[in-house]
Amino acid sequence: MDDPKPKPLKSHGRKTIRPTLKPRELMTHTPELAKIWKAQVITLLPDAFPGILGQSLTGRALKDGLWQLEAIDLRLFGEGKHRNVDDTPAGGGAGMVLRPDVMAAAIDHARPKIAAHAHLIYLSPRGKPLTQHMAQSLAGGPGVTLICGRFEGLDQRVIDHYGIAEVSLGDFVLTGGEIAAQAVIDATVRLLPGVLGNEASTEEESFADGLLEHPQFTRPAEWRGMTIPDVLMSGHHGEIAKWRKAQSEALTKERRPDLWSERNATTSGKDISE
Repeated sequence: MDDPKPKPLKSHGRKTIRPTLKPRELMTHTPELAKIWKAQVITLLPDAFPGILGQSLTGRALKDGLWQLEAIDLRLFGEGKHRNVDDTPAGGGAGMVLRPDVMAAAIDHARPKIAAHAHLIYLSPRGKPLTQHMAQSLAGGPGVTLICGRFEGLDQRVIDHYGIAEVSLGDFVLTGGEIAAQAVIDATVRLLPGVLGNEASTEEESFADGLLEHPQFTRPAEWRGMTIPDVLMSGHHGEIAKWRKAQSEALTKERRPDLWSERNATTSGKDISE
């Protein structure tokens, strides 16, 4: 196959000009920007991006250059006439497994185009659950390279060689990692400066303080016989804050006892990382 590596970069101040493998709207029609949070996605379905990420606040932020997205087509690194990317599982079994040499070629192509300390993540149902804390950690870095699995998964040797972290959306299996990758990116991008507009809006939402978010209400004041709690109409900000905290604590204790126990362990000074 032809070497897909890009030509040497030419720097023009904040902008970096680079040829692309496959231009896509909102992703490669604009030059890459220096020091901007970047998401790379290695996938067999590059046309799935930006997808929902191109809409609403994340799409506007993408267009405005607050973050950047690059979808890397794994098929371009496939072997042979048909660009094969998978093979049968060693030891037998159903399905196919993504080849280590093919994935390594894609990773080696992608990583020089992102900060060296950017996270490298494989979306996998056996990975650590995606959390708000993880999204905050990703938002605090320069970007992330996300690997979307397909078929029966990825050869373990690639994961071990590159020290790839595995992340999961939950205890269920998807047909591929693309939806999970978009969820990781969305959860992270919304935390970047300037994306939401009102930075305070993330301070009281679910998981911000280890608690689920309190109930929300808006006009009309009465709807189908149900009214807004009096305290929220009182104008007494101190009492409103106390009510909201009490509601968050009650909801967390009822619906997520795991979070409630973890929060109590943290506030009591215990180490919950073990």
